[in-house]
Amino acid sequence: LLHDGRAMVMDFGIALAVSAAAGGRMTETGLSLGTPHYMSPEQATAEKEITARSDQYSLASVLYEMLAGQPPHIGGAAQQVIMKIITEQAQPVTSIRKSVPPNVSAALAKALEKLPADRFESAKAFADALGNAMFVTGAGTRARTAADARSHWRERVALPALALSAVLVAVTAWALFQPRAPAPLSRYRVELPVGKRLGATQWSPFAVSHDGSKLVYFGETGRLLLRSRDQLDPVELAGTEGAFNPFFSPDDQKIGFMVGARGSSEIKVIPVSGGPLTSIISKGVGGPGAAWGYDGYIYFDASGIGPLRRVRATGGEDSEEISVRDSAAGDLQHNWPDPLPNGRGVIITVDRGGPGVNVSPNNDIAVVDLATHKHKLLAKGVLARYSASGHLLIVTSKGTLTAVPFDQNRMELTGNPTTILEGITIRRGGGGIDLAISRSGTLWYGAGSQVNGQELVWVSRSGEATLVEPGWTGDFSDLALSPDGSKVAVSVVDASGQQIWVKHLGGSKGIFSKLTFEGVNVRPRWHPGGNELLYLAQFGQSRNLRSVRADGLAQASTVLAPAVTDRIYSGRWTGDGKWVVLEHGPGSLGRDIVGVRVVGDSTPVPMLTSKFSESSPAVSPDGRWLLYTSNSTGAIEAYVRPFPDASRGVYQISTGGAVSPKWSRDGREIFYRSPGNQMVSVPVLPGAQFATGEARVLFPMPNIVEWDVAPGGQRFIMIRDREGNVGSRIVTVENFFEELKAKVPKK
Repeated sequence: LLHDGRAMVMDFGIALAVSAAAGGRMTETGLSLGTPHYMSPEQATAEKEITARSDQYSLASVLYEMLAGQPPHIGGAAQQVIMKIITEQAQPVTSIRKSVPPNVSAALAKALEKLPADRFESAKAFADALGNAMFVTGAGTRARTAADARSHWRERVALPALALSAVLVAVTAWALFQPRAPAPLSRYRVELPVGKRLGATQWSPFAVSHDGSKLVYFGETGRLLLRSRDQLDPVELAGTEGAFNPFFSPDDQKIGFMVGARGSSEIKVIPVSGGPLTSIISKGVGGPGAAWGYDGYIYFDASGIGPLRRVRATGGEDSEEISVRDSAAGDLQHNWPDPLPNGRGVIITVDRGGPGVNVSPNNDIAVVDLATHKHKLLAKGVLARYSASGHLLIVTSKGTLTAVPFDQNRMELTGNPTTILEGITIRRGGGGIDLAISRSGTLWYGAGSQVNGQELVWVSRSGEATLVEPGWTGDFSDLALSPDGSKVAVSVVDASGQQIWVKHLGGSKGIFSKLTFEGVNVRPRWHPGGNELLYLAQFGQSRNLRSVRADGLAQASTVLAPAVTDRIYSGRWTGDGKWVVLEHGPGSLGRDIVGVRVVGDSTPVPMLTSKFSESSPAVSPDGRWLLYTSNSTGAIEAYVRPFPDASRGVYQISTGGAVSPKWSRDGREIFYRSPGNQMVSVPVLPGAQFATGEARVLFPMPNIVEWDVAPGGQRFIMIRDREGNVGSRIVTVENFFEELKAKVPKK
């Protein structure tokens, strides 16, 4: 039941567990926690040995009442009911409700036997009897009359019980509410079947239901898969192509997730049982995390640099900021939310590394007060999750899991951090952490660091992959192949942030040159002449579009430095080098595409500035057509428009969703990644008017982080997660609360 917004436990069995967990006794007699109508005779007589057959009796009592409208034994007082349970046989349920089938009546009678040994040997046997129309009486059930039973029980129990009825109630309550032995701790690996393992993602790959019975994760197929603990094989959730950062609703009946390009995402919801999807919000959504609060809101990271936001779980495009960034302290993003069960606050990560470096050692864990929208710093870390045991689980930038006592009502730590285990998987590119904990105390985590977790490969049109250079690994997030295919620019995560490097691909071991040395530098794009690189540079809150010579012989220069409120997300030269096409957006709400002339009038020329999010712009090699993605139909699809006057027409390229569309070097093909992680080719037909042929799937690409098209269109260069960094490395810890109580006791 709910009272003043808080849950009240009413079932006496559950209340017992709550009382034991609280470390104390209920102050009443015990019977006030429930009624005596469902006690077994052995409970009512305070016998020391209580088995599962006692639960069977209680279950049968509930079923009896559901069928007859009253419990098996009724009376005007608790003592009277207890004495009837001890001394009287329950009358057949058919004497009250004639329509009850004979086998159901017989099964109830057997489950309500006075002696535990005369009941069913198991709950399954009870269930089988209820469903077996031929069941009349069970083997081994002693035939006796009600009088025999009354005489037997009177001799054994009734007379002394009647003499001590008042004492009996107290003794019964004492026996019922003894603390139970703690459940044993168990730790094991979850082996996911081949073809349904974890997929490659830089975001959070999985989530656990609050009751601990279900795991939802991003699979190799590019869709979400749901694995229930009582089933061997995961079930694929239709319509979740390209999903990431999954999360459960508080009642575990729905799954929310993000979908779309990184930093320009959409939040959708699907029922756990499958069915139609609901779009919650499609603008202003970033990448690092979303969560469903107990107050009816979904909390999420804002697109780009910004505070945490929330939207009602019923949906709508009107989201609101719920935190205030401390610019003086270097706050860039407030992300990876975890709403507290009491509805008063949200645990967040205060990100000081910025997009692409979401696991900075400078990050803090904080709690946002929903009444004031102010946050309070708690500890160093890159992710934190509240544990119903009264602890905060914190992952450090090195992948260490620590735990510290936490009072959610005061929203403050009440002890010191204690190391629990090492080697939690951190997904460096986007900051995803492989960790989840249920309200019931089941912990799931990914084991193994992903440092140097990527490698570069050449992939043919048939999907055959070969290493670009054996032994060359790193934390790569972006890449771009030079116009002649002789060099590749990559963005590499290191201790200084994220830097642009250029690799010469000739010979067995080409030269590797570093072009940037501080800040976060991503999305390199080559000048058509092959001698210069355009990239996005971020220093604190400042984000500029910069260029640098590919040989590193000159310092980088700023091409465009917009105001903080008008953010740039990517830039690319046109084939003739006369334009730079930008993806940008005001604040955290939506994205637009504009063009800037490199020579002459540099006033930005709006090309696509709608209420929808348009991203991933790329102009065809002949300079006539603009390729991009948009969520104007509800799904993120690829489109082509005339360039530079995009208002003269629109051509839809994809129909099932598209990510990062790219032109072939000769402009005769368009390639894109489908939400199901497949490489798709669309031929561009010759002629004065734009036209395309039939789309064709080339090969699956489940573990690919980023890619580019090689000259000639016969192969691709790709960033791939190394073997062993994806798959079935999930560890489950059941009854994790027992480990927390032992290692991190609360004061």
